[in-house]
Amino acid sequence: MSEKASVPGKGEAILVAGARGMVGSALVRHLEAAGYERVLAPLRAELDLQDAAATRAYLQRTRPAYIFIAAAKVGGIHANNTYRAQFLHENLAIADNLIAGAHEADVQRLMFLGSSCIYPKLAAQPIREDSLLTGPLEPTNEPYAIAKIAGVKMCEAYNDQYGRQYVSAMPTNLYGPNDNYDLQTSHVLPALIRKAHEAKLRGDTQYVVWGSGTPMREFLYVDDLADACVHMMEQGYDGPLVNIGTGEDVTIRELAETVMQVIGFEGRIVFDASKPDGTPRKLLDVGRLHALGWKHRVDLRQGIALAYEDFLRRFAAA
Repeated sequence: MSEKASVPGKGEAILVAGARGMVGSALVRHLEAAGYERVLAPLRAELDLQDAAATRAYLQRTRPAYIFIAAAKVGGIHANNTYRAQFLHENLAIADNLIAGAHEADVQRLMFLGSSCIYPKLAAQPIREDSLLTGPLEPTNEPYAIAKIAGVKMCEAYNDQYGRQYVSAMPTNLYGPNDNYDLQTSHVLPALIRKAHEAKLRGDTQYVVWGSGTPMREFLYVDDLADACVHMMEQGYDGPLVNIGTGEDVTIRELAETVMQVIGFEGRIVFDASKPDGTPRKLLDVGRLHALGWKHRVDLRQGIALAYEDFLRRFAAA
């Protein structure tokens, strides 16, 4: 760790880019609860992160002590595979505008948040950080993954060339408050929550789950992610890429069964094998994160119950 690493004071400005999203809103909640007094959380109407000039002007004006880059165009298998051009273009633009703009505004420290899909489809499990760029990506989300890899490499390049302390963190599959429950664009866990809830309301005897049910996935409650990110900021971490996850995974079948139990749906699961499975397994090696003194707190069943409470608050009356 560099001797230049400094921890932002409670009165210094901290920018959360993408503050309206699930990850960004969790970061804002966590920072404010920790006593940070100047959390910058601009809405898209105030700052369009795909507008290079506007982003650079905002950074020049606010000069944050730290930036969390949680902004991204995100979605599940269907969205990633359908809107390939948008996923590549928009995520590249966001990364470039914020990282290059931060450097031009003399922002010394930031954290770029990516996704575990940056790793090869058939990477050895659990996936270590050094497996990056060692094999082909999962085809369905390759454009998104390439954009996120570019962000990681931009951080490394600015560190190497200019001595910045731009770090990258790769979360596993996330869920929790402010998640997206649109069945066309959501990730697997929120989709399962909505499907099971609606099946229960209709009195169905079954609900359909995409794929074979055999792929294995790891899930992290989003407030745990926010806690890990702020922990790294406060530790002054300025080292290499870090995975953020639980180090534990389940099959999609097991996940669907847990969702059913939490929601109280007593029907049966039907798997639609005509739909894609994606990567067979995706479990992160979190040894580097644990060595920094952080471990997750919310287990999967507890987290699903909390996510379902959020779903009911936001959508049950709709």
